[in-house]
This record gives sequence, structure tokens and C-alpha cells, in this order.
Amino acid sequence: MSAMFTIASDHGGLDLKAAVKEFLGKLGIECRDLGTFNNDSVDYPDFGEKVAREVSEGRVEKGILVCGTGIGMSIVANKFPGVRAALINDEFTARMSKEHNDANIIVLGGRVLTPEIACRMVEIWLSSEFEGGRHQKRLDKIREIEKELFKS
Repeated sequence: MSAMFTIASDHGGLDLKAAVKEFLGKLGIECRDLGTFNNDSVDYPDFGEKVAREVSEGRVEKGILVCGTGIGMSIVANKFPGVRAALINDEFTARMSKEHNDANIIVLGGRVLTPEIACRMVEIWLSSEFEGGRHQKRLDKIREIEKELFKS
């Protein structure tokens, strides 16, 4: 599995996505941008699907999604098996999304967060470690639900 990230946004998250991409670049983290690339109005599910599919199918380990509030992208991403997308709004949720939920996608609100706060939260998420233990048991339960829902 590649360590590369994918990132995407709708028009409401475009500016914040650019700031996060620049921040990741400064950390030496490769980040493939799956769009959107201008301020024209687009539908967030189209871009949430791209990142979530990459993570769900194991082509990348992590992803970042940005829309106006982060809510829409969260809903889309969590439809995909194996995706644990967490909408983060502060340093605490950034840390917990990794330590307790092992989030493989974080979702940010472009109209909610400043670039400075968003980049700090990304940094916390990247530097946090999954605690396992009782939290792994809970993730295993989620995986079992997915197996039941997605069985052929």
C-alpha cells in the first residue's frame, strides 16, 4: 500500500484544501489532488467518492476531504467499506479520530476552519497513534457490520 495521500474538495473547500496541500508538502508528504480545481459549483459526492474509493480499495492509506462544513463529505466517505472518515473540528477530535477510531480519512470544513487551525489538526492527526485494545474491538465490530451489509 502506498503511503501517499489523496485529497479532494468541492468548491466550498477549495481554498482550505490548497492550504492543507501546501502544509503537507512542507512536511514532505506527497498528496495527490483529485479535484475540484476551481470555484465553479460542483457536487461534493463526486469528490468524496474519489478519495473514499481510493482508501477503501487500498490504493492509498489515508485521505483528506474538504467541503463547506465537512458534513456532506463525511456522509459520502463513510458509505465505503473499510473507510473510517472523521469530521474533525478541533485538536481534541483530531487526536481522538486517530487514537480511538484509527480514522483513515479526515474531513474538514472549509467554511468552518481557518487554514492555521486546519493544518494544526492535520499535524495532530498525523502524529497521533492508534491505541488498539478496546478500540480495536470496536473497529472489529464495525468491520463485521460492513461484512454483513456488503455480502454478496
